[in-house]
Amino acid sequence: MDGGHVSAAETDDLKSPLLPVVHNDEPFEKQSVGQHLRTIFTPKNCYIALGPLLCAVVCLCVRLGEDDTTSARNMLGVLVWMFAWWLTEAVPMPITSMSPLFLFPLFGISAADDVASSYMDDVISLVLGSFILALAVEHYNIHRRLALNITLVFCVEPLNAPLLLLGICATTAFVSMWMHNVAAAVMMMPVATGILQRLPSSSSSSSEVVPPAVGKFCRAVVLGVIYSAAVGGMSTLTGTGVNLILVGMWKSYFPEADPISFSQWFFFGFPLALCIFVVLWGILCVLYCPKGSGKALSPYLHKSHLRRELETLGPMSFAEKMVLSVFGGLVVLWMTRNITDDIPGWGLIFNGRAGDGTVSVMMATLLFIIPNNIKKGEKLMDWGKCKKLPWNIVLLLGAGFAIADGVRTSGLAEVLSKGLVFLETAPYWAIAPTVCLIAATITEFTSNNATTTLLVPLLIEIAKTMKIHPLLLMVPGAIGSQFAFLLPTGTPSNVVGFTTGHIEIKDMIKTGLPLKIAGTAFLSVLMPTLGAYVFASKGGV
Repeated sequence: MDGGHVSAAETDDLKSPLLPVVHNDEPFEKQSVGQHLRTIFTPKNCYIALGPLLCAVVCLCVRLGEDDTTSARNMLGVLVWMFAWWLTEAVPMPITSMSPLFLFPLFGISAADDVASSYMDDVISLVLGSFILALAVEHYNIHRRLALNITLVFCVEPLNAPLLLLGICATTAFVSMWMHNVAAAVMMMPVATGILQRLPSSSSSSSEVVPPAVGKFCRAVVLGVIYSAAVGGMSTLTGTGVNLILVGMWKSYFPEADPISFSQWFFFGFPLALCIFVVLWGILCVLYCPKGSGKALSPYLHKSHLRRELETLGPMSFAEKMVLSVFGGLVVLWMTRNITDDIPGWGLIFNGRAGDGTVSVMMATLLFIIPNNIKKGEKLMDWGKCKKLPWNIVLLLGAGFAIADGVRTSGLAEVLSKGLVFLETAPYWAIAPTVCLIAATITEFTSNNATTTLLVPLLIEIAKTMKIHPLLLMVPGAIGSQFAFLLPTGTPSNVVGFTTGHIEIKDMIKTGLPLKIAGTAFLSVLMPTLGAYVFASKGGV
């Protein structure tokens, strides 16, 4: 402490005015009416006004047939308002996600307490716990160690370019299974580009002639990371917010049915993701790993480089081992809570009261109790390290659950189902791929989560009209919204890859289009076969 001593500089700061002084001798520029109008009528302000304007048009002018009610019409107006803001990003997405908290009560759709309860659910507990664990993995650099070790296995001598590419992509997909796609892409991209930095660049000033195979391999690695992050996230509930939105909406619309557990989703999602991953690797090898690539890359890449980078991390510390142990324990608890009807799992001990979110938060809490053995009294995690928690995803999930409740309680769901009677005779084999392609197209222009939030309630009503199990359409719609493979703006993971400078839009289209078609085909085949078997116990429809 300074004992109350104040320096001259600090005294000057205290005497300085809180607001800037405007001297009378300074010229004051008057803005014309046109300048005022230009500052008001900006494109962003017009997009902001578009939401409430469309809502007013729907509420005042649209009629929903014989079953038209004010509540259902207002719900449709609010949906249009939110979709307009999500699509144009006139207002930050987290703020738009909170709008049901004031729009639903004001429009007479739901009470304030009912809407607020949608923003704290077992699924959201699952997200919070898993994100805290992911932050611990990132803080202790475990992801980098894991990536280097796995890549080292695939970096054989003589160098095999397709095999090395497989190692990088498989590592990214594995990491993405346990944390959000964007986080996985952000973590893995520096590892991937660190490997690529050893390769000569065509933009460098050196006189060395860069083989074409080197540039192609760079593009393959970057595309592999961003697409593997998306594909790996399909495997587990925690891999992406889309899967969590789907599970939350299932629980909201069909509370009497059994919830979708982590293990059940994994038994369907992992085989699907594996099929898509194999196609992704095949496409990248055909397009970007021509014959002789290994020979061209071998002077720049070999095991000694990777070993040297691994050695800089040093031996695995106590903190790293404990974080891995907690993470491993969480995965085991997720997988064994509810196994099969014959083997109910540990969830039976608590009469079904414990959910996946229960163990997620419990294991995350251990990180704030276990010491890290680095500094006395310091734990593996503290709240200061949790400032990077993605609250935008949490709020978007809450908005999805609120919308699902609002569509059902307002009567809009019944109106939509009666307007879709013509689909009763449509065959499922034609509807499922169409649903997937529609979702995959919309998601190129808006976020995956927003696409799922707006599309899934409609798919539930279509399924009721067709008299088929809702999951047969909900799952293709939700997973189809993750096929954002064509444009950099489709998902933040794509932006992460695009900003490296190694890929162009034509590379994304050339790789993403066949991948999107293959994903739709696999989903259309696996959902009525494997999906029907895995989700057979989901009744309540």
